[in-house]
Amino acid sequence: MSETSARRGRPRGFDRAAALAAATRLFWERGYEATSIGELTAAMGIRPGSLYAAFGDKKTLFREVVHSYRRSPVGAFIGVALREEATTHGAFARILREAAVSYPDPSHPAGCLTISAATNVTPQDAEVEIFLRNLRKENLIAFEDRLRTAQQAGELPAEADPRALASYFAAVIQGMSQRARDGAKAAELGEVAGLALAAWPAKAADQD
Repeated sequence: MSETSARRGRPRGFDRAAALAAATRLFWERGYEATSIGELTAAMGIRPGSLYAAFGDKKTLFREVVHSYRRSPVGAFIGVALREEATTHGAFARILREAAVSYPDPSHPAGCLTISAATNVTPQDAEVEIFLRNLRKENLIAFEDRLRTAQQAGELPAEADPRALASYFAAVIQGMSQRARDGAKAAELGEVAGLALAAWPAKAADQD
């Protein structure tokens, strides 16, 4: 597409941020595969030519949606907690607590976009599934790194398994996202968060 045709495709008064927000909500609600170009352009208030001119194809738009989501408060809370909390236990407690509140929040679609937006994709869209899987792996690696640091600092007992703990907390968080999409409310998810934290390995001194 030439620069001239790209300019022609974009309407006057085009609000790129608002269009991206509308696309985010639609992908979050329906997932990548079930969202058509026609539905996207209707929600974004633009024509197909404007979508391609401003965002590229559907896959490129989706990638931008995900990166924008991960920078937003609702999508960035895991990384923020890992950076801001002084203790590792405090970081995971905050992550679980905030997930319990955020995932069922009625102000946006339920659950986590990066967990739920690429289920049942067709083979030609497998790269979208891989893209989200790699982002989830980044969280898993960040969990394990923080847990290993905690173990080195004496916050976790020597016999604890940081890799298994990281996988456990990632599985709980992904499960909380799906429960929210199934209609679970903050109170239920808060109870799940409490039970998950009860699995935190205790040091010998704490068990006396």
